[in-house]
Amino acid sequence: MKIRNKHEAEKIELQMTPMIDIVFQLLIFFIMTFKIVSLEGDFNIRMPTSAPAQSSTTDDLLPPMTLRLTAGVDGKMTGIRLNERSFENFDQLHQHVLNLVGTDTGPDSALEGAEIELDCDYGLNYEYVVAAITAVTGKVAEDGQVVKLIEKIKFSPPKTPS
Repeated sequence: MKIRNKHEAEKIELQMTPMIDIVFQLLIFFIMTFKIVSLEGDFNIRMPTSAPAQSSTTDDLLPPMTLRLTAGVDGKMTGIRLNERSFENFDQLHQHVLNLVGTDTGPDSALEGAEIELDCDYGLNYEYVVAAITAVTGKVAEDGQVVKLIEKIKFSPPKTPS
């Protein structure tokens, strides 16, 4: 039987170097496996109201809007038509959309519920589509402020030329 002597007791030490190494390895592991995902888009989600009978949505206030852009044989734009109204240029279209939806913001504003569908000819040059999107979504005012109009845009399926 071995009797321990108090003076010969082993001294227990905590090894800090391996612990620090493991902490750094875990830190590097979590940093390397962290995936930063950029936002794909700003989604406007409209949640249902608490009582469906009381809801007065702006979908009833605005008729469905369809913007029709027609093209000639060479791809140049020949006409701009919003529902049943024709326009000569995109400035007139912008002014009409501004008068139609207004600049009011808020939960029950016409601006929030506005949606437009773009129906473009197959051979239309892309620059006219971009100009149409710019005209209906808003512009930068002279004082530098952004005036937002319609944010929800969808495209009708392309029709092949006949």
